Amino acid sequence: MKKWNLFLVFLVSTVLMAACGAHQSNGEPGKSDNDKLHVVTTYSILYDIVKNIGGDRVEIHSLAPVGSNPHEYDPLPADVKKTTDADAVFYNGLNLEAGNSWFEKLLHTAGKSGSDAPVFRMSEGVAAKHLTTKGKESEEDPHAWLDIRNGIKYAENARDALIKIDPSHKETYEQNAKSYIEKLDALHQEAVKQYNLIPKEQRVLVTSEGAFKYFSEAYHFDAAYIWEINAENQGTPEQVREVVDIIREKKLPALFVETSIDPRSMEMVSRETGVPIVGTVFTDSLGKPGEDGDTYIKMMEWNIKTIYDGLTKK
Repeated sequence: MKKWNLFLVFLVSTVLMAACGAHQSNGEPGKSDNDKLHVVTTYSILYDIVKNIGGDRVEIHSLAPVGSNPHEYDPLPADVKKTTDADAVFYNGLNLEAGNSWFEKLLHTAGKSGSDAPVFRMSEGVAAKHLTTKGKESEEDPHAWLDIRNGIKYAENARDALIKIDPSHKETYEQNAKSYIEKLDALHQEAVKQYNLIPKEQRVLVTSEGAFKYFSEAYHFDAAYIWEINAENQGTPEQVREVVDIIREKKLPALFVETSIDPRSMEMVSRETGVPIVGTVFTDSLGKPGEDGDTYIKMMEWNIKTIYDGLTKK
């Protein structure tokens, strides 16, 4: 079904692109009718980071909408047009957008596949962690942003990319980045301080997806999960059985479920073990505008507090 949807998207997009002209008035990046850079990001977390660096200089479209799964997204015709017209495209990399090769196909259809196309990998320079599932050991784990130190690297990469395509506003991007990175660094230091109050043996995080490898290294946690990375075969009976055995063996007291994940698998684990789901955390998506976790900083603040409270409540 997904392959058929993609075929329809690309067929429709070809017609749309033939009918639509580019938004640029003189062929130079950033010189659009409202003098803003038109930017596309693959999902909401990148959207927010780029927005903080670009400020009023950028107009951004996120492909995967808030609350959705960016691992396997079906682009819409509007996404194809936005990507075609974009002055820059930002993606995570590290295997995030690889599901069904949707992002690669989108770039090709939008004419952004050439070596000189303005496409930037936000995770550039991050020390990648790899999956541990048998047969997938060569694949990278994409969830680098859950270590705030990597979020700082993303912000630096956004700054450098925007300066590259819009050098006349270099000072603006540098000032925005400096202010934003200071906030991120302060939040990271607060997380370290807070988690150091939890005895090491209590720092075990059980989630649906194994998205917390980077987080666990940064804040000295152990992680357990039902499946390692979002895919079509997630939450199988075998996966549920394995995490249930781990929870019982280690006598773990708390479970967490992600906002962008169907909670039924974790609810099944909770019923099987008698261990409660004590909190909801953000992984692949921000919260909805105006709600909890609707920026990268707010989602990490929420996660830090929710995990701390969930593991320390009596």
